[in-house]
Amino acid sequence: MATLLLKKSYRHKDLKEIAFKDLWNSRGVFTTMRILGKPAKIIFFKDHINNLVKSLKIYKIYKKGLKNKILKIINLNFNKNKKYDHLLRVAINYKTISVSLRKRPKPKLNFKLHLVNYKRIQPEYKNLIYKKILKILGKLDTSKNDICLYKNKKILESGTSNLLFIKENKIYSPINDFYKGNTFKYFLKKVKIYKKNITLNSLIKYDEIILIGSGKTVTSVNTINNTKWRRKSLKYYRILLKIYQQAVIKCPRYNG
Repeated sequence: MATLLLKKSYRHKDLKEIAFKDLWNSRGVFTTMRILGKPAKIIFFKDHINNLVKSLKIYKIYKKGLKNKILKIINLNFNKNKKYDHLLRVAINYKTISVSLRKRPKPKLNFKLHLVNYKRIQPEYKNLIYKKILKILGKLDTSKNDICLYKNKKILESGTSNLLFIKENKIYSPINDFYKGNTFKYFLKKVKIYKKNITLNSLIKYDEIILIGSGKTVTSVNTINNTKWRRKSLKYYRILLKIYQQAVIKCPRYNG
């Protein structure tokens, strides 16, 4: 598992700091944001916070003033003198807000996916039910590996990211049963993405498979275990990476 460089927990009601709890597998939600540079930027920050609040309301955890408390805790733990390329995680259940920081593993070009027959509970939300996923990811070097979730022979998402599939100069994503992350939503505005059931048997037809998300940013997959699929091109990886880099450039500095 990744080493946490910061780990703090606070009570909702008065923001009193308490013993750290990661809150995994409790009823609640989380978001993971990329924090980068000095002065630092938090990529898609407003989108992350707005999605978090939306999910908290759906899970009936949100109370008046909670958004401001979340922002206050992030600001309290922000170091303006630090040069970042890290992942900031904010997790919330019905009584606790937890923040943690870890270095972002920089994905390698020999990246491998490992097929896992599993669909997350309520996958359309970034909930905290991650026991099985964390157990598997904890055994992998996440700079070179991730898991690829599938159910009923349909590909859904990775353990950390959204998945895009390239065939005949078109970009495809699964139809449903996955969380639409902020990086995914950004690309929906920038390129045409077709919805399609991506089956295990159809994988061989795709030229590229690309992970997109806060941690993986834009990562090209080289191989998938227990399949004959191999990367045939880096064309769309390079195209999407340039588009993502424009989002980073345009992202405002974090001012608390």
